[in-house]
Amino acid sequence: MLCAAVVGVGRLLTGPLAGSVGVRENDLARWFADQRTPTLDTVAEVGTFLGDTLAGIVALLLLGVGFSLWRRTWVPFAFVAVGYGGLLGVYLVATQLDPRDRPPVEILDKGLVPDHSFPSGHTMTSTAVVWTLLLLLWTFTRVSRPATLLLALVPVLTMAARMYQGAHHLTDVLTALLLALVWLSAVTLLLFRPRVQASGTGFRARVRGGSMA
Repeated sequence: MLCAAVVGVGRLLTGPLAGSVGVRENDLARWFADQRTPTLDTVAEVGTFLGDTLAGIVALLLLGVGFSLWRRTWVPFAFVAVGYGGLLGVYLVATQLDPRDRPPVEILDKGLVPDHSFPSGHTMTSTAVVWTLLLLLWTFTRVSRPATLLLALVPVLTMAARMYQGAHHLTDVLTALLLALVWLSAVTLLLFRPRVQASGTGFRARVRGGSMA
């Protein structure tokens, strides 16, 4: 159902809305291009790297395997497999069924497929990595939540970087963000069962499933 919804949004953007939303987004892309400077180019490269597919897969595997071995439970690895696997599946289907041209500006990230603008894979990857990291830290460690909340800004940086580089339209990154948030929320509810303890320790999470011991 979620995949069908994303494909439906893509059809609207490449069809009925191409002459309205599409035109405004092209203007926004040109505005971003006009703001380019060497310093911002470097910042955008960092934001793009944080959503790189290969780097994201490596980070997610390290998190999934590492926490599974450390806490002796299969749940972290299962979350990574189902969470990112689902996002990757929707991305592959959407890019094939809804080919959308990238913004009409110079693309700083060379070598991209010209009509794979929708949705943004980098946005989904950075969101998945940050969500997974925060979820596992908050579930299995005593790390302070406020100290880690700044990590939530990473997907925003990636989104801005992709638009700045001319790789994606605004609706490409917003759709990818919403998709990732909805899907990862569903997988979290499936594999993790939160509960509030009245002992004064605050929120903790109890994981479904047994240990590997």
